[in-house]
Amino acid sequence: MQSWSSSNVPSLPGQGHPLRLYDTAAREIRTTEPGPVARMYVCGITPYDATHLGHANTYLAFDLVNRAWRDAGHEVHYTQNATDVDDPLLERAQRDGQDWRELAEDQIELFRTDMTALRILPPAEYVGVTEVVDQVAALIERLGEATYTIDGDVYFARTAAPKFGAVSGYDEETMLALFGERGGDPERPGKRDPLDWLLWRAERPGEPSWPSAFGPGRPGWHVECTTIALANLGPGFDVSGGGSDLIFPHHEMGACEGHVATGEWPFAKAYVHAGMVGLDGEKMSKSRGNLVFVSKLRQHADPMAIRLALLGHHYRADWEWTDADLTGATARLARWREAVARPAGPSGAAVLETVRERIADDLDAPGALAAIDAWAAAEGDDPKAPELVRDIADALLGITL
Repeated sequence: MQSWSSSNVPSLPGQGHPLRLYDTAAREIRTTEPGPVARMYVCGITPYDATHLGHANTYLAFDLVNRAWRDAGHEVHYTQNATDVDDPLLERAQRDGQDWRELAEDQIELFRTDMTALRILPPAEYVGVTEVVDQVAALIERLGEATYTIDGDVYFARTAAPKFGAVSGYDEETMLALFGERGGDPERPGKRDPLDWLLWRAERPGEPSWPSAFGPGRPGWHVECTTIALANLGPGFDVSGGGSDLIFPHHEMGACEGHVATGEWPFAKAYVHAGMVGLDGEKMSKSRGNLVFVSKLRQHADPMAIRLALLGHHYRADWEWTDADLTGATARLARWREAVARPAGPSGAAVLETVRERIADDLDAPGALAAIDAWAAAEGDDPKAPELVRDIADALLGITL
């Protein structure tokens, strides 16, 4: 599947600091220690109604990771998927009388357009599940005795995963509740354990299916990401990312699949999660229908103002979108652009150091914005400063001035 176009990233003098991120599995902020090539997998969209601000908030967070690693001297190998066959997509296509493949293609193209407008650096591999069904089926075969079947559906037995629970740290009651809320089937008759999860869904009438050793059907949700990550990055990659609603079951179960398939742990060195964006007192989600779409905002707002509005909140925070976010970001963008248009300004060296420190400290974007705010509000006589600050905003924050 085609990724989106990349924007140029200016080179900055010197080198950035080692990046520290909150690792959900470790329950603490830790320094990432990638080799020359930093490897990152971020879970992508199910393309039936894209792209809302919750999506944008998540992909912006990992765009900052990408930029910080590059600034610290690493190459970045970034992979993302698109779940281009899944129950919600099929249900929406049936509701609207549209071919599910056309719906997915339309929404993926809209997503690409939104990501380009927001200057999110593209992944090296942008992979649709329908492109790798054979690989998914092969991985399920590798899981061997960890699997069993119910009426042709293939399940993973949680008791076969010695590290089950290590990513989330949740207790059994919490796991069961979240599993039921987030696409699981804890009450299905015939399962060995309520938390066993679906790897392969046997063919149903009217649904797309592919051949496999266990009969025609299609992949389950979690195993698709495990397959794509292993195929492109290998085990032990540096960051597995997504929204905090993916901690359980998605990342927990994917990590177990990777462990059993390869024998290696951890599946990812760090699990990093962005907070949820709310609207009208509830998490922004497709099921609730309380979405603010990037494409709609772009009709009357500068994409850089949208990006700044998101950067104004720490990536791990849960927060609620209001019109004031965009109003304030639009004003901030105007102040910054006016400041870098001056013939001179205060020295930019201190700004560079502060922005680097703030981003390296668990992506403290609000602190980085404050440093540029302070520079824009001051006066100085360094003729090179405006261009340097423009490059800082671009390279580290993705803001064009």
